[in-house]
Amino acid sequence: MRAQKPSRIYLLRHGHSTANAKSILAGRDPKVLLTKLGKDQAMAVSKYFEEISLAAIYSSPLPRCLETLKPVQARFSKLEVQKLPGVIEMDYGTWSGKKLLNLSKLALWRTIQARPSLVRFPEGESFLEMSDRAFSAIRAAAIPGENILICSHGDVIKSIIASATGLNLDNFQKLSADPASISIIEIAGDSTRLISANITSHLPGVSFNPKKGSNFRLGGGSGEN
Repeated sequence: MRAQKPSRIYLLRHGHSTANAKSILAGRDPKVLLTKLGKDQAMAVSKYFEEISLAAIYSSPLPRCLETLKPVQARFSKLEVQKLPGVIEMDYGTWSGKKLLNLSKLALWRTIQARPSLVRFPEGESFLEMSDRAFSAIRAAAIPGENILICSHGDVIKSIIASATGLNLDNFQKLSADPASISIIEIAGDSTRLISANITSHLPGVSFNPKKGSNFRLGGGSGEN
């Protein structure tokens, strides 16, 4: 039986956002947009894909992801950016919109750091639910022998990488997915492998001054560490 050609999935985190700048857990707030830095990062991302052919472009339905993809889509004018609900940001429930510094003082925070697989956010989603629906979504989007670009969110991308590599979800916060970073996995049938993670070499000179609390990893982090 002839082996199936792998689909190469480029996992792009959205650019630096207004919530990143304020160290807020954005969740699914549609009012969160890119900062000036985030827009500059989006332009740098488009240059990364100058010589890469893409068969499809997918995005979390949230504005900060769609905004990140605008310069890329301009280079691939024949491709429509398709919304992929399975890679939307995690539903943090009542934690959404809160300062990470304040959230870190709550008892649940310790469990999130040590055993996220046991956590469901108040009135929100569990890490296991997020991980399952995100990995199912990228498997469904894969096209054998083709390159696919998917723009999503920090925690979601880290969970996908964990699933692709067999890393226990309780260890997924050891991974990084900085704003506008690119991670690459390949899917061939039931087989998956990681090619690269948290690529930021396309973002030369892009930096910012982190605010207090911006190094918290929940929500993907702000990108300075």
